[in-house]
Amino acid sequence: MQGQPDWMKRLPNGRLPAPPHDASGHTWHHSDDQLMRIVRDGLASIAPGYETDMPAFRAVLTEAEIRSVLDYIKTTWPDRERGYQEARSEGNL
Repeated sequence: MQGQPDWMKRLPNGRLPAPPHDASGHTWHHSDDQLMRIVRDGLASIAPGYETDMPAFRAVLTEAEIRSVLDYIKTTWPDRERGYQEARSEGNL
């Protein structure tokens, strides 16, 4: 969950490395719906045209498995980040 080194610096191909999924990254800025769509369908599902090295996992993981992975990641976030993400998911932000 630590992400790739220098995750905020673009690679030579113009793409950004994978961010960490802890409080120092930005995973918690996304709602549950967005996170599910990103993992299941790829980042282009919420950011059309955005190029990334992250594949879609629809053919590899079931929705229940994806949800379990996301639930685990959320357990690593501090209260502030978890609260923000929960509010985002409930449409309160």
